[in-house]
Amino acid sequence: MAYFSTYFRWMSARCFCMIAAYANVPRDESTASFSFAEALNSLKTENDAVRRRSSRHGLWIAVAVYVAFALPDRWLIPDVAPVTIAARFVIATIALLAFEILRLAKAKTVWLDITCASALLVGYVGWLYPAIATRDVTAMSYYMIFGAIFMMGANLFFSFPFRLSVITSGLVLCAFFITIEVLFPSSQAYKFAFGLFYISCFVFTSFVNWRLNVERRNVLLNAAEARHQHWEASERGRSLLELSHTDYLTGIGNRRALDRRLDEYWAAWKDERRDFSVFLIDVDFFKCFNDRYGHQEGDRCLTVIANALKAVVESSDGMIGRYGGEEFIVVMPAALPRVAMTLAEKIRMEVESLAIAHDERPDDMSIVTVSIGVALTREKVGEKVERIVREADLALYNAKASGRNCIRSFDPLLPRPDDHAGKLVPLLAAAIDRKLVSLVYQPIFDVTNGKARAVEALMRLRMPDGTAVSPKTFIPIAERSGAILELGRWAIETACRDILMTDRMATVSVNVSPIQLRSTGFAASVADILARCGVCGSRLALEVTEGLDMDMQSEVLKCIADLRALGVEIWLDDFGCGFAGLSWLRAIEFQTVKVDRTFLHDCSNPRGLMMLQDMIALIRNRGNTILVEGVETAAQFSLLKDLRIDRVQGFHMGMPVSAELLSAA
Repeated sequence: MAYFSTYFRWMSARCFCMIAAYANVPRDESTASFSFAEALNSLKTENDAVRRRSSRHGLWIAVAVYVAFALPDRWLIPDVAPVTIAARFVIATIALLAFEILRLAKAKTVWLDITCASALLVGYVGWLYPAIATRDVTAMSYYMIFGAIFMMGANLFFSFPFRLSVITSGLVLCAFFITIEVLFPSSQAYKFAFGLFYISCFVFTSFVNWRLNVERRNVLLNAAEARHQHWEASERGRSLLELSHTDYLTGIGNRRALDRRLDEYWAAWKDERRDFSVFLIDVDFFKCFNDRYGHQEGDRCLTVIANALKAVVESSDGMIGRYGGEEFIVVMPAALPRVAMTLAEKIRMEVESLAIAHDERPDDMSIVTVSIGVALTREKVGEKVERIVREADLALYNAKASGRNCIRSFDPLLPRPDDHAGKLVPLLAAAIDRKLVSLVYQPIFDVTNGKARAVEALMRLRMPDGTAVSPKTFIPIAERSGAILELGRWAIETACRDILMTDRMATVSVNVSPIQLRSTGFAASVADILARCGVCGSRLALEVTEGLDMDMQSEVLKCIADLRALGVEIWLDDFGCGFAGLSWLRAIEFQTVKVDRTFLHDCSNPRGLMMLQDMIALIRNRGNTILVEGVETAAQFSLLKDLRIDRVQGFHMGMPVSAELLSAA
């Protein structure tokens, strides 16, 4: 009996530990909430599986012990041993078959318990009644004491519910009393002693079974509470982790989340060469938006854009996050550049389709747009993931410099931003209001009669302390920052008011940036200036610099066509110093072509002179008016006169002066 008690306690302790262990196993709960009742039901289900395995193991052990008692049958009651041993084997076989059939049929655990309980009861009765027929009454009277094992098995060996164990052990007790009272006559002392022993075993084991069932129940409740608390702690941890990786304003990922994803993509690229791309997205002129509509509306704008972009990006297996301020960053797998550029264009169009009003844009657009810089993995990308982000930033910088609301892919040949440019950006934004920018005018002369027929407006900038800033320094910065749009409109209107409205000269030319020509509504703004100044469009010339990187975009060609419809003359400036001059001559009918000064200055040698002559012949055959700039000596002017140049410009002919000092034609 001590052996079975020890074994049972070991099994119970193991069961309790397994239940407790289940309570601490991390679970991936898919529901939004996980109540205590759900935790309890979950544990009951898991405990039920443990009980099924425990009952199976217990039954097999009990059957083995039951069959092993065939040896005592052979020694103590040899006359009936063949019958009792046969009964043992038959009952054991039937019990195991019944249990295994029910288990394979996935019967409820209660039926498995009933099968085990029935096996105990039938095993006891099936052995007892053949055994009491023995002639060795004395041996059998002692041997009957082992019937208590069946009672203890019902209460202690198996993990029966309390009611089932009491019923089973109670039937064993009844079978014992019926046997000694009716079928196995014995003395009153024997009945009293053995009856008291059986009753004591029944009471003791039933009480222990009740206590163990209470303990099991408490362990289950504690385990359920532990699991529920574990789930709550996991949810809090998950919420905190999600919060730490989420942008507080837009609800998308923040830089920490994107840095983590970038590291994952970078490791995959380094180890497996799985390409990916990085987009940097900037909301165009967002500061103007905040100044016009307020920061609350600005926050709403960013949230709307973030939600729209999230849907687009995640549909392509990418991840989007807020990079800071009005900038977003996208990381996505992309084996081909065209795939990345297609998604970038989809993002740009998605923001444009939102049609968020933005009336204060300096480029005459009336809705919110974005500029996008794209960078892809490449063999020489460097050894750190920050390199590809830097390349996306450079691509974004070039997108802004190209007029915004566009996409640019990183190109190692593209210009890098000037580290000192940041000092001039805010100055250029306030230059007009603070009167730091002005125009001077350099006359353009007809070679035939030596008279000035036009002037070129040249922009000048000075620092607040009066220090002059070279146009070669501030003009590129103005183009990259977008300030050139407002400065360009101001220059056109100021030139019209200074020169054309006062009739100081018949024509005034103003340099325009390709960024201005790409911006929506530029031609309309020029028409508005001409109307307000009351001057004819044919008196205004806009000089397009051929030396700048201005690709043949449809919006540029359309803008030039609209300007020509207003009567505005289009001049090609700095011809010969760039790489697209011939393409532009073929695509656009320029009224005047200005030959870059370097060709005139190289005429001191025969090769340079021949180059200038060839260029003049090319332009003349196209029918354009030829203007050579950079005339600094009388010899140069004489040479150009011999070459029958139409117009000239340079310090020898006239220095740039203010409108007040310019002589009327």
